[in-house]
Amino acid sequence: MQQSELDKLMQDSADNAVLTTENEFNLHLDGSVESIAIIDDVILSFLDKYQDSALEDQAVFTLCNIYGAYMGEVFKKCVGGTWHYDTSDPKSPYVVMEFEDKSYAFAGICYQRLVNDSHISVKAYFDEAVKNHAR
Repeated sequence: MQQSELDKLMQDSADNAVLTTENEFNLHLDGSVESIAIIDDVILSFLDKYQDSALEDQAVFTLCNIYGAYMGEVFKKCVGGTWHYDTSDPKSPYVVMEFEDKSYAFAGICYQRLVNDSHISVKAYFDEAVKNHAR
């Protein structure tokens, strides 16, 4: 996948997160750092609204990727960074945001909150990522 295609895919996915959040919960993701906190609530709201169907493979994949893309686009705008499509395991490729010597699995932290532990905060993960690059 070309970098320009990956960048467009991630921007489109982030835009999808904005539209989905508006349509499902009447909440607005405005591209700000502060809006990341909304994702913590929205992820759990999908569980409340759709119960077990929110945990079906396709729903989990979609939710984690669109909200991970949104987080990455906000990070890129605030700090910098480049999307990277990692195919080191061809059976499980994934996308991370890379900046300087670090990479961030924003979709992965969304997955952790949605599937494994509702006490994990995507906002705390995001804040830590930003803090890693504070000057």
